Amino acid sequence: MTTTMPAAGTAAGRTAYSPGSRAALPDAAGVVVREGVELAWERFGTTGPHVVLLPTWSIVPSRVWRAQTAFLGRHFRVTTFDGRGSGASGHPAEAAAYSDEEYAADTLAVLDATGVPGAVLVGLSCGVSWAVRVAAMRPDRVHGIVAIAASCGLDVAQPHRETHAWDGPPAPDPDGWAMYNKAFWLESGPQGYDRFLEFFFGRMFSEPHSTKQIEDCLVWGRETGPEVLAAVTAGRLGCDGAVCTPLEPLCRDLRCPVLVVHGTQDAVRTSAIGERLAELTGGELLLVEGGGHGLPARDPVLVNHEIKAFAEKVSGPPSAPARRTWARGLDRPKRALFLSSPIGLGHARRDAAIAAELRALHPGLQVDWLAQDPVSRFLEHRGERVHPASASLASESRHVESECADHDLDAFAAIRRMDEILVANFMLFDEVAASGYDLVVGDEAWEVDHFLHENPGLKRAPFVWLTDFVGWLPMPDGGERQSLLTADYNAEMLEHRARFPALRDRSVFVGDPQDVVPASFGPGLPQIAEWTRSQFDFAGYVSGLTPVGDDERAALRERLGYRDDEPVCVVSVGGSAVGLPLLRRVADAVPAMRRAVDGLRVVLVTGPRIDPDAIPARPGLEVHGFLPDLHQHLAACDVAVVQGGLSTTMELTANRRPFVYVPLRNHFEQNIHVRHRLDRYGAGHCLDYAQACDPDALAAQVARALTTPVTSRPVATDGAAKVAGWLADLL
Repeated sequence: MTTTMPAAGTAAGRTAYSPGSRAALPDAAGVVVREGVELAWERFGTTGPHVVLLPTWSIVPSRVWRAQTAFLGRHFRVTTFDGRGSGASGHPAEAAAYSDEEYAADTLAVLDATGVPGAVLVGLSCGVSWAVRVAAMRPDRVHGIVAIAASCGLDVAQPHRETHAWDGPPAPDPDGWAMYNKAFWLESGPQGYDRFLEFFFGRMFSEPHSTKQIEDCLVWGRETGPEVLAAVTAGRLGCDGAVCTPLEPLCRDLRCPVLVVHGTQDAVRTSAIGERLAELTGGELLLVEGGGHGLPARDPVLVNHEIKAFAEKVSGPPSAPARRTWARGLDRPKRALFLSSPIGLGHARRDAAIAAELRALHPGLQVDWLAQDPVSRFLEHRGERVHPASASLASESRHVESECADHDLDAFAAIRRMDEILVANFMLFDEVAASGYDLVVGDEAWEVDHFLHENPGLKRAPFVWLTDFVGWLPMPDGGERQSLLTADYNAEMLEHRARFPALRDRSVFVGDPQDVVPASFGPGLPQIAEWTRSQFDFAGYVSGLTPVGDDERAALRERLGYRDDEPVCVVSVGGSAVGLPLLRRVADAVPAMRRAVDGLRVVLVTGPRIDPDAIPARPGLEVHGFLPDLHQHLAACDVAVVQGGLSTTMELTANRRPFVYVPLRNHFEQNIHVRHRLDRYGAGHCLDYAQACDPDALAAQVARALTTPVTSRPVATDGAAKVAGWLADLL
């Protein structure tokens, strides 16, 4: 029986922990009920061969495949389902309900319910056993098996864990694998069960810098709970009335192709199991040097490539021959691929200025942009070529907006919870880059820089990294845990750079050496400023705009419809929707602002992702949506109220306009990096959001900024040309 699911993760009234925004939503979802047990499934992709990502041990749900579904769903029809005992599927109480045969039968039930005639089965850990059993039961339904970190009943000694009996009495003070014990889970209380989860997932992700993967799995493990996990484990081991049938004879009889992938540092099940499985099945063996047990999450790029290549090789007849062309090297036009962070339009503006200067140095250069909204809208307005694959990028702006509440955005946590999106977008970049470029420029394209360092063999062209800040820094509200996490992320980056110093052909800091914060990367790590000076070239600030002088401002104001005798306040919060609460606060303060500044005209610009109708109407307030010429309004105004983003505040600084800026709470970049730079320039008046919520306090600050002479340092204007010169050398 199949029923429709209103939303993922809601079967039987259960809601699941979300480790972050999804890179792709399922194209279909539902619940099949087999012998009274609900099985919640999802389908990604609408064309191509079928791939089924099987459940694993019910300590985690199917979201453990989150780094695979978006990428594979662009090439195949990918089905996942929560195994019984996990996520939104049913949680039977008895051990017999969790035997290997039950999971195999569940798989066939999902295939039947979703209309999958045959598929490549991908198993992780315990899921490998179920893939083999499905292939034994219905060989006509299985095109091939990818077996990752196999944990199945093969006759291979595992001395690191076999000294402890799962169904025996617990040790007096258990530690390590002694905590893999039914009585310990059930009798030691939540703290004891948590101790086991922390131990187990620490072994599952034995690679350094795996904090996010461990954190996600800990929450999922707590959702499963000790009682269910005990029943699941008893069913797998053949205890408490369950029956465990041998797997090795089935492996010997397999006739479908098999790819075995196993990490050499797997601390849950040693690579000897993968080697034995490959021997029994006649399968191909890929040993991942240094890899642990959670390869799909920890080495997603490798796993995605291997699944795709295997599935294409074994699934059905070959497609019709494709028509191809090949251009000899000297006949190819020079091509550059630019990637601009969508978190703020300032990246795209400065990158477009750099690209224009680069074209002047290399006439005929083709520049493509892999970009998403709102950057794509900005670039198309400028006549730039946005690569058609951009339509498949997962939205980073939407994710950041979902993480924000009332002008409060923990930027580090938001980036950390964007990991699924970053993997998916890197996989898309990797495919686009394979078409052949002479240069790749990543302006805070975090996923590209990170995963190229993790997979240096995928670098195909000179790569230039641009950024206007260096170092993840903790905010006070983040406490000790955030201090540890930011230091860990910084340490990983430092290790990447030390191990692969040539991966970036140029590292460019958009600013001056003095703009780097005088802080440490973390305990025992270098000082950020000292390290950055040794690693980066400094371009000075790159705005992509020419400052407007006082002699030009009058003509600009007239062209924009601003009278000479009216003071104009422009309010802007950038290219995302996180600034909506501030815009509403400013709208509420307009009467007080007009009392404080006689005749004040307030021009509020919502930007590309906020509906102007979301701003309440006020006398003296005019509201605009996306303005492609916003920079002109900022240059012409008498005072501005903005967020704490670098691009807008430096644009105002370059134009010597007074402004009030209100950094997002808990946004480390705006509160630390940007504020340090603005303080160095002597620009702007910083206002805490709590004060900005008081209309009279906000009005007083605007009036003060309007009447205070601007004495900020001048901003360099040759940054774009300087960067273009460095890029030209690589072409």
